[in-house]
Amino acid sequence: MPTVRVYPFGSRSFLVWVYKNYLDLTLLNVFMLLIFSMGLYQVISSFLHYMLPRKRAGEVEVEDDDHNTGSSLKKHRIGCLISSSATAGTTEPEKTNNSSKNNIINNNNEHSSSSVVPLTMALSNGNPPDIDEDLHSRQLAVYGRETMRRLFASNILISGIDGLGAEIAKNLILAGVKSVTLHDEAKVHMWDLSSNFIFSENDIGKNRALASVQKLQELNNTVIISTLTTKLTKEQLSGFQAVVFTDISFDKAIEFNDYCHNHQPSISFIKAEVRGLFGSIFCDFGPEFTVFDVDGEEPHTGIIASITNDSPALVSCVDDERLEFQDGDLVVFSEVHGMTELNDGKPRRIKTARPYSFTLDEDTTNFSRYEKGGIVTQVKQPKVLKFKPLREALKDPGDFLLSDFSKFDRPPLLHLAFQALDKFVSEVGRFPVAGSEEDAQKLVSIVNNINENLGDGRLEDINPKLLRSFAFGARAVLNPMAAMFGGIVGQEVVKACSGKFNPLYQFFYFDSVESLPTEPLDSSDFRPLNSRYDAQISVFGSKLQKKLEDAKVFIVGSGALGCELLKNVALMGVSCGSQGKLTITDDDVIEKSNLSRQFLFRDWNIGQAKSTVAASAAASINPRLNIEALQNRVGPETENVFHDAFWENLSIVINALDNVNARLYVDQRCLYFQKPLLESGTLGAKCNTQMVIPHLTENYGASRDPPEKQAPMCTVHSFPHNIDHCLTWARSEFEGLLEKTPAEVNAYLSNPSEYTSSMKNAGDAQARDTLERVRECLDRERCETFQDCITWARLKFEDYFVNRVKQLIYTFPEDATTSTGVPFWSAPKRFPHPLQFSSSDISHLHFVMSASILRAETFGIPVPDWVKNPKNLAEAVNKVIVPDFQPMKDAKIVTDEKATTLSTASIDDAAVINDLVIKLEQCRKSLPPEFKMKAIQFEKDDDTNYHMDLIAGLANMRARNYSIPEVDKLKAKFIAGRIIPAIATSTAMATGLVCLELYKVLDGSHKLEDYRNTFANLALPLFSMAEPVPPKVMKHRDMSWTVWDRWIIKGNPTLKELLQWLKEKGLNAYSISCGSCLLYNSMFPRHKERMDKKVVDLAREVAKLELPSYRCHLDVVVACEDDDDNDIDIPQISIYFR
Repeated sequence: MPTVRVYPFGSRSFLVWVYKNYLDLTLLNVFMLLIFSMGLYQVISSFLHYMLPRKRAGEVEVEDDDHNTGSSLKKHRIGCLISSSATAGTTEPEKTNNSSKNNIINNNNEHSSSSVVPLTMALSNGNPPDIDEDLHSRQLAVYGRETMRRLFASNILISGIDGLGAEIAKNLILAGVKSVTLHDEAKVHMWDLSSNFIFSENDIGKNRALASVQKLQELNNTVIISTLTTKLTKEQLSGFQAVVFTDISFDKAIEFNDYCHNHQPSISFIKAEVRGLFGSIFCDFGPEFTVFDVDGEEPHTGIIASITNDSPALVSCVDDERLEFQDGDLVVFSEVHGMTELNDGKPRRIKTARPYSFTLDEDTTNFSRYEKGGIVTQVKQPKVLKFKPLREALKDPGDFLLSDFSKFDRPPLLHLAFQALDKFVSEVGRFPVAGSEEDAQKLVSIVNNINENLGDGRLEDINPKLLRSFAFGARAVLNPMAAMFGGIVGQEVVKACSGKFNPLYQFFYFDSVESLPTEPLDSSDFRPLNSRYDAQISVFGSKLQKKLEDAKVFIVGSGALGCELLKNVALMGVSCGSQGKLTITDDDVIEKSNLSRQFLFRDWNIGQAKSTVAASAAASINPRLNIEALQNRVGPETENVFHDAFWENLSIVINALDNVNARLYVDQRCLYFQKPLLESGTLGAKCNTQMVIPHLTENYGASRDPPEKQAPMCTVHSFPHNIDHCLTWARSEFEGLLEKTPAEVNAYLSNPSEYTSSMKNAGDAQARDTLERVRECLDRERCETFQDCITWARLKFEDYFVNRVKQLIYTFPEDATTSTGVPFWSAPKRFPHPLQFSSSDISHLHFVMSASILRAETFGIPVPDWVKNPKNLAEAVNKVIVPDFQPMKDAKIVTDEKATTLSTASIDDAAVINDLVIKLEQCRKSLPPEFKMKAIQFEKDDDTNYHMDLIAGLANMRARNYSIPEVDKLKAKFIAGRIIPAIATSTAMATGLVCLELYKVLDGSHKLEDYRNTFANLALPLFSMAEPVPPKVMKHRDMSWTVWDRWIIKGNPTLKELLQWLKEKGLNAYSISCGSCLLYNSMFPRHKERMDKKVVDLAREVAKLELPSYRCHLDVVVACEDDDDNDIDIPQISIYFR
């Protein structure tokens, strides 16, 4: 009799048994068998359990682990199982209290017919979470680990997946929240395609939430995305940390907000709307909301120079940098010698802050006398905010957050306008019709009635003209407005979930009516055309839409800003007409770290050209987009690609760059060809926009930020006093050891005679030091085995952190004084102490491991697996014989802060160089044939290459020498890698603002006062908008000009004709130059012989100017005087010869 085995239904063994014994069954039959035995819900759960990733970063909070070497999860593109309200049997998301550092799990197992079905069930396998630092490095630089972990545990509801809802969802999914639930009962209409980047014409008729899931899931497949498609009840909100509503009546909003406000713990509630060129946000984060970090900035510090025994005590700091303290700040003291009572860790309040000193609200009369040293550090205090619910805030809104001080009276009016619009819709059952004067008048009447009922608080002027514009565009969601508000609201949700940054408190209203066309529009201009741009046409009219479609646009850069801009212009219909064309260029390729904010890219695009992928993605958003993608850097070297005809044919240029030099070059091109330039940039939660409009505004290069202060070379190399100095030194040593020296070795070996000849000709201290490094690398420090590499690394440790420090304190003992009698080791200098190497110290061992691995890479030596075993590595390190150190009596250590090199010249440099050349030749003869080293270029974004391990090790060991607080590898990466903090929210806001200005530029008739430059800080939040600065005007006789003007002479004139042309303007030219060459100077008699020559021929002959076929003119700079011998600064002159 056969053995009968019983398997639990749903177990892995059961599935195997079905497969083996029912192989001849169809898949459908097997599936039906499983449903019969297990039930539909458990079948789906079981399949999901085995098919989907088992681990999701951020499910559980853990303490930092500085030695975690586990690799991050590789992301795979997964299919989306779309859940809807029609599916029963669901569990609610986990609930996290904002004020707690630990997750609070809400095991609510109640089910209802409209509850949420997450895409994945029980993905966590109990392992500690990974923050994928390769992916989120730029975001981590803004938020830090703790905030990221809170985000990873947060569940968000977004109700209303219009253009604004889609933008909010995109930003939060990129940020990496745990789950996003999309709620929408409506279907996709053609109208939605004006503002929603997710939808295509194929989605028309589908539910908006369901149609959004797949494309949103591609942004970040570790975020659980689910849907709700039926009427929302307030009880369903209990499983979320934050809920956002983009299309909800005030009555319903008040009902939901009351529930969220009174819920324990409270649920953060945000109501946001975009209505044409008007927008509003309301935030309520509960009766008591704790902000842990108000601004996200590093605590300010100062290095103490003196402290008085007084009441109040005066604390003076070194004048290395201005203090950033403010009156009332709390500070703590450390490392104070003498007055050690201050080292108790107790926060003390600053009474009066000055640039380099402050008074302390403390009586130090009876304290010990201050001797030396000390660090003062700001203590950032948590802040508790008490929010009012919507029903109260509508009646008593308090202070509004202003964005434009020229519109200080606008928010109170818009507060009434949005309430009136809600009443209009509830009464009429629809939004006002664009162009309908009757509807506009009805809205004005409702506003007037609300205003009259305010009694003493009523407004004197309700501005019917503004309300008319509000009514006309009330139904439309414009993409630039959605992008801007999507950035702001996305950031508010992050604040709600993490307590990071100061929330918006509580109302924010904004309008950009200046973006409207300047000429009056007839009601017929707003008529829908049954196109994807109908919503936009309902605001701006069909004439401006035609101008947008025929625009010729150049976007420079396709990174974070570029991706957002491409999405915006595609939705706006820019360059989508028969005459339009959009050109985008970027010479970079996609990296993993780009994916957290450059949302047009996916993980399968890594390594591909940014511009090509971005252009393809933008074309999928709007197939009518006429776009060309190039991979050229914009600069002098590519003027054959971006030639005169290219620039002259453009309507506008939009910068999406990440460096100042490139911006300045594009600015000069736009200045030269008189093209509008829309400029923007971001830094963490901050962003700015600048409009550069021909003849109306100053150009980008007209004002510059002051150069960043650099630490003196002697400070970095011998007297560091902060971790930045240590990391700067570490990066320099890395490049010297692993890139520059191997490159010099290869240069020497490829052509020894030419290399040594050039060094002899140089004959200076730098050439001597370079040859010495090359000789050491090929002789005493040459490695042939991996043990040699370990020896080299161990001896480097001894050299850097023991011997050099011993030499320094031998040359400058602790009691040393300067020539003026001041202690040499006065602040900000810190007295160092040599380290004692120990193979039991994991940080020492890690330094040796990373250094030896990279040294082996430069010599092409295989790395054995045992090097990563601490015990085996320690045994190998302990074999190294370390010679005793004897300090030199005549060692020269640079202490001059103005010194630019550490190389000290000597009278016998030439002789030393000759001797080194002979020794190098001897070394070369002993090398194996075809010997070559590998120069390693620093790459910060690859955590497997040991580059940051070595730099962090170098910096932290040096910090330990000088008693400077050490940093983890991630912080080291931010500083040494010069990583620019970046998040999706500020990028989205900046590009939304830019595109609001784009309407004005392409309309073509706006005045200076209509344009806006913006600076915003979403962390505070702060919005500052102002008119651009006009260009400086220069005058002569009846003429005037600005930097925008360029005088043009056609007809290929001679030098004489050019001088005469200027003479007729009352200008006496005494010097004409082309590039760096002088074509004419009135002081030189022989130059008069050039009078009859064509200026272009002179340029070719004298300046050796090459004029390629695509150039049809040349530029000359002319120095002139008027008849009274006063110098006149005239514009550049362009001479057209073709």
